[in-house]
Amino acid sequence: MTNKIMNINPSTLLFVPGNQEKMLDKSKTFDTKWLIPDLEDSVAFDDKEKAREIVSKYLPLLKSSGKYLVPRINSFSTGLTEADLEKIVTTDIVGISIGKIRNPEELQTLDRLILKIEREKKIKENSIFLLPWIENAEAINNLNNILISSERIKWIAFGAEDFTADMGISKQIEDNSSDQSHLIFARSMIALAARSHNIHSLDTPFTAFRDDEGLKKESKHAKSLGFKGKLSIHPNQAKIIEDIFMPSDKEIQEALTIMKVAIDAKSKGRGSTSLNGEMIDMPVILRAQNTLDSAEVDYEKY
Repeated sequence: MTNKIMNINPSTLLFVPGNQEKMLDKSKTFDTKWLIPDLEDSVAFDDKEKAREIVSKYLPLLKSSGKYLVPRINSFSTGLTEADLEKIVTTDIVGISIGKIRNPEELQTLDRLILKIEREKKIKENSIFLLPWIENAEAINNLNNILISSERIKWIAFGAEDFTADMGISKQIEDNSSDQSHLIFARSMIALAARSHNIHSLDTPFTAFRDDEGLKKESKHAKSLGFKGKLSIHPNQAKIIEDIFMPSDKEIQEALTIMKVAIDAKSKGRGSTSLNGEMIDMPVILRAQNTLDSAEVDYEKY
């Protein structure tokens, strides 16, 4: 992939309903840079064509305001995928998001369709990446094959709402409970598989958009499982998510100290050392490096 945007992995992308012109216009002023103009679940079926026209109109306006755009198109089961792509694939977007993927063949088909449009519209080939959603049992079973089905895939998202519907289970274990421990297996599978293929994993949106404490709790849980970010459905959620997934000042300072100690040990020919009574070896060093990379901190400057 040649698009330099591919090297940027934000901790959240914000959904904007594709049939709401006022919201799309307002999104130009949002602090978050990454948007998902949505043609899928947030749009009623009878409004799909209208939403497609509205989003198409706003893509250049949003791009000119400094936004990175990853529109979510309708899944293959709707019969709307190709029409969405024809209208949405332009130089104004950096990627395409698609939900309800079930198997690698769907993504291979999507890849070919995008390539065809890139060539027709003289867009740089393979410059548009894919953000597929894992939202059903079939996709979980096909996860590794899905992740290697197209080189366009650089991000992947978990969709808990559709996943629990597909499984015929509640999103919470008990009514009025935030307990989602029954989703740990699916979440962990996605985070682990994504990491093994060097793909950026994003956790499911938190739908109770007025519950800041609940969002913080669920974001911390997702981070502990290995997710690199979480999708947002309200502007206020984006800042909370970014703060949680961005390393804290304390974590950055600890990582800098570890790197300093490790470099000193290496200069003396030692592969490991200690800090505050704990061993500092390669896994600890790599974890510190990952922390600094996430914070975009160059330890060589310190």
